[in-house]
Amino acid sequence: MISLDKLKKGDKAVVTDLITDSIPLTLLEMGCLPGNEITVLGLASKKGPIYLKIDESHLSIDFVTASNVIVEIKN
Repeated sequence: MISLDKLKKGDKAVVTDLITDSIPLTLLEMGCLPGNEITVLGLASKKGPIYLKIDESHLSIDFVTASNVIVEIKN
């Protein structure tokens, strides 16, 4: 298991844990919850926003928030 900020464009993973209580409520409402699948659609830069698809939602999150989402890569 690794943090979401370590994934590359095109990677698919399943959320396994959130390691902080400071995850924005909006992110949780959009489906960033344990058991849900994430696909990385794009990366703005090495430390920039990460563009994701979570279930049927498309969103962008910052690098720091992504580092607090633990995922398991799918094959």
